[in-house]
Amino acid sequence: MSGASRRDIAPASDEDLLDWVQRQTLDYFFGFAHPVSGMARERSNPVANYDYLETVTSGGTGFGVMALIAGASRGFLPRAAVRDRIRQIVAFLGRCESYHGVFPHFLQGDTGAAIPFSAQDDGGDLVETAFLMVGLLCARQFFSGREPAEKELREGINRLWHAVEWVWHTRDDDVLYWHWSPRHGWDMDHAITGWNECLIAYVLAAASPTHAIAPHVYHRGWTNSQVFRNGERYYGIELPLGPRFGGPLFFSQYSFLGLDPRGLHDRYADYWRQNRAHALINRAHCVANPKRFYGYNAECWGLTASDGDVGYGAFCPVHDRGVIAPTAALSAMPYTPRESSDVLRHLYELDRAHSRFGFVDAFNMSQNWYAPGNLAINQGPIVVMIENYRSGLLWDLFMSCAEVTEGLRRLGFERSEQMAEQPY
Repeated sequence: MSGASRRDIAPASDEDLLDWVQRQTLDYFFGFAHPVSGMARERSNPVANYDYLETVTSGGTGFGVMALIAGASRGFLPRAAVRDRIRQIVAFLGRCESYHGVFPHFLQGDTGAAIPFSAQDDGGDLVETAFLMVGLLCARQFFSGREPAEKELREGINRLWHAVEWVWHTRDDDVLYWHWSPRHGWDMDHAITGWNECLIAYVLAAASPTHAIAPHVYHRGWTNSQVFRNGERYYGIELPLGPRFGGPLFFSQYSFLGLDPRGLHDRYADYWRQNRAHALINRAHCVANPKRFYGYNAECWGLTASDGDVGYGAFCPVHDRGVIAPTAALSAMPYTPRESSDVLRHLYELDRAHSRFGFVDAFNMSQNWYAPGNLAINQGPIVVMIENYRSGLLWDLFMSCAEVTEGLRRLGFERSEQMAEQPY
């Protein structure tokens, strides 16, 4: 698939622009996918330390599966081709290295062997596996037909989903741990506590029909952090949870590609309010621009984890180096539709911000730097969250899983149906 070029649609309406950016970005996961595994390559440009053409990513593939579903739903890609691509991915995952059902962060795209993310991080990555499972569960719900190919796909997804030993990752403690390796065991010793992008790991761990955690692991573990509760105001906007000024924007995006925040609340927060506040604070910081970076304004905002002119970083108001990432504002579109649409139109007119896959990963106008490539974990949320803004598709699919409904109930989540229907 190749999306329409700028010349094909200019001048563009708002709907044209949404179509264009989804089509262009989607090609990262269809045309640029690894030919053997069908999985998403980690990035699209050469870097030191690993082969970018052979390194595929588990979490980025989960995001990509959701993007492919959006493409099939909109008719940007043939439904059968998307189904067969996801069947290819599922079959490959069934042959890959995994550890208690948990996949590594990076895999060799042709063999399925683990690629170490760091010296001790060479085994299972629970958070990346959670992102992967969200995508696969959405595919299971989307491909619900009676024909043998769809039935086979659902069965393959269920085998992978049921194999994840979430409770193993508690180490008999009251918290989930991120990593385990057959060579290094629990040496990473990284407890998953909030507030950040990892909420979905706890939701899925509670939802598992085979290896579920007890609810107290969520209430005693996830919330046991100095940066969980907030309650302060930044630029006049109250932030219920998270670090000062909210942190990078992927905190309010990755877990919520499938988990629907509309009307969702528990004893700790209203998650629609949390995510909208996070996006608005990030925007307000860029508009205020306390460090006077060139290019920041109401049409050019958005700080998150991305490539940068001096290397990859988790950019945010308290770690602001002048690096704007298109995924930040575009993937916030459900929360800030008008403000994010302003960014989309601005980026569309900014020639150097364009890439083969829509927009570059990031840019720093103060340094006259534009990223030479793209990252799967930033491309996927653009397609998925724009689709959730347009139709709620991925939210509806994930929340239709009976296991997810039960997992949320076990953890004490509730939904306000009125808010769920009228979020804006």
